[in-house]
Amino acid sequence: MIVIGSRGSQLALWQARHIATRLAELGAETRLEIIKTTGDKILDVPLAKVGGKGLFTKEIEEALLAGAIDLAVHSLKDLPAEIPEGLTLAAIPEREDPRDALVGRPLSDLGAGAKIGTSSLRRSAQLHALGRGFVTENLRGNVDTRLRKLDEGHYDAIVLAAAGLRRLGWADRIQEMLPVETMCPAVGQGALAIETRSDGDAAWQLVCKLDHSETRAAVTAERALLATLGGGCQVPVGGHAVVNGSSIHLRAIVASPDGSRMIRGELTGSDALKIGNTLGQQLLEKGAREILKEVYAA
Repeated sequence: MIVIGSRGSQLALWQARHIATRLAELGAETRLEIIKTTGDKILDVPLAKVGGKGLFTKEIEEALLAGAIDLAVHSLKDLPAEIPEGLTLAAIPEREDPRDALVGRPLSDLGAGAKIGTSSLRRSAQLHALGRGFVTENLRGNVDTRLRKLDEGHYDAIVLAAAGLRRLGWADRIQEMLPVETMCPAVGQGALAIETRSDGDAAWQLVCKLDHSETRAAVTAERALLATLGGGCQVPVGGHAVVNGSSIHLRAIVASPDGSRMIRGELTGSDALKIGNTLGQQLLEKGAREILKEVYAA
């Protein structure tokens, strides 16, 4: 029996059960263990102000290291660039659409003063950078909670990851898919990460079979970028890699929270780690270092 650790949100449970189904196809029996994380407990504060890395992963990783669970299923965008010693990303299955989506009304219907809900500094910074006078307001909670708050009239629109909406059967709520040129996604967005202990046990050997090489190459470039920038999952950093054969194209942004400064870059190559590291250094030299210092000091 393989024990799968997961957060208790509707989306997290969908993801964990999806992996359980994939493992069942390989002949494995599984059991689900729900673990509450720091990020799940603090719902009245913007994530960027909570501080620290691994808000949605720390307690799950501790259970994994302690042997209480055999594997963890994460949204890859929640995982800090560096994972604890003794753990490994055994598999990154094929990615869903990594783009962000507008729910409620499309951009063309939103004027100055429109209230857009998001808990992400990355999203709010890029919305401000459009120069349209949008007001971004903090929006926390599970996907269904966020949709309910929109339906109750608290916001004119909200921004959510398209992948989560599709996985939960709410693709019809999407008013507009935001192009990556307008809204660079979070590093790892749309991808799942299956984390195991790195000792090569039975769970690791089984999970490795679910790995998707193209997705792994793309997110490896994105996560190398994040590691070079020194960012966690709550900083105003976007990274989006596309793999075409042996070629990887990575685009990235680092934005000031008010959107007044936007450092952009793109790089193409064949070595995922090198591309991510190099582009990260280029962004730091172009002004990202100062922006990130200000964000961490805030």
